[in-house]
Amino acid sequence: MKTTIKTVGIVGGGIGGAALAVSLLQRGFDVQLFERADRFGEVGAGIQMTPNAVKVIKALGLFDTLMAKGFLPNAVVGRNWKTAKENFRIPLKGSCETLYDAPYVHIHRADLHALFADTLPGEITHFNKLCTGVRQDENGATAVFADGTEFTADLIVGADGVRSVVRAQLFGSQDPKFTGHMCYRAVVPVGGVVDYVSPDSSFWMGPNGHVVTYYVNGGNAVNIVAVSETKSWVEESWNAKSSKEEMLARFPGWHPNLIKLFSNADEVFRWGLFDRDPMESWTRGRITLLGDAAHPMLPFLSQGAAMAIEDGFVLASALALHSDGNRALAAYEAERRPRTSRVQLEARERGRTYHLPTPWAQFKRDLDYRIRAIFSPQTTGIKTDWVYEYDARRFGSATTRPRAVNA
Repeated sequence: MKTTIKTVGIVGGGIGGAALAVSLLQRGFDVQLFERADRFGEVGAGIQMTPNAVKVIKALGLFDTLMAKGFLPNAVVGRNWKTAKENFRIPLKGSCETLYDAPYVHIHRADLHALFADTLPGEITHFNKLCTGVRQDENGATAVFADGTEFTADLIVGADGVRSVVRAQLFGSQDPKFTGHMCYRAVVPVGGVVDYVSPDSSFWMGPNGHVVTYYVNGGNAVNIVAVSETKSWVEESWNAKSSKEEMLARFPGWHPNLIKLFSNADEVFRWGLFDRDPMESWTRGRITLLGDAAHPMLPFLSQGAAMAIEDGFVLASALALHSDGNRALAAYEAERRPRTSRVQLEARERGRTYHLPTPWAQFKRDLDYRIRAIFSPQTTGIKTDWVYEYDARRFGSATTRPRAVNA
């Protein structure tokens, strides 16, 4: 049965949901966004916007706003956990613009979220809306909320995160697998670039753990992502409080520059890393999924938010391109599921290669990095050139391209 999609309800107002709303509005769709919190807000952490996601931001006319808040790192640098020796260096500043038509940008999550959320008309955003279920019939799809209200549209999109209610109702709950990894996050104010943190995306690789450091807030703060292996189960929560003392205890003997940075942290969060296999389908009738609701992934490729932003742009493009909603949703999945599945599985593999436990295994890995760098600096180290090359703007025809809001 042919369906026409003109109205869209989005469950979840995080980065993915807000980016989808912007993409749909620019293409003339009637959009309503439902967020369970009482206001927009993101956890105090940094995020790496890789060129593939920045291309979408450029297409939406939000690039200047991104750059006003962002920081351009010189390179991705792989370092020895103890000596700080460089094992690889992938040029970023200048190189990404030439190779991928977009820079590599570090930004605070709250600033990235505001990039999209601040462009949304107030009347389309509804807070304190906890979705408890969805249903559908031949006339539309309906989201049901804990306050007793409902919303019916031509399409409902579940952008409600890793613990998605929409996904669970459509496909059943998926039991996540604890990876044995726990992650600490902190943002350390530094007032500008300091001598003990290079202006790069630095990957410190050690036995049974790794640390990533990079500047956010225009270079006025440093974001810490510190991953350690553990035999004890750790809850899956972005809001679980930890301390710098606990974080320091997990990384004894690591380089003094890292220890100094850790010691300057005030507020530290921790959570366990759980993995899920790629899904075989995201859509049932007039209801589909986006972002972490569809493809939750480990953070080792820095692609969680980037994939959600790409999803939103492609979904809006598919809906604009195909008058038949069924064809649009099929095209959306055909474009997105193979890519996000590969990213999920590649991120899982990084959890192994970053944490090699013996000096011999680390030596072989690092030698491969150095040999590869001789022939192609962009494919060495974290090997993500295939991620950055992707261009969501190429999906569909030119007629689906959006009208920029501030071009």
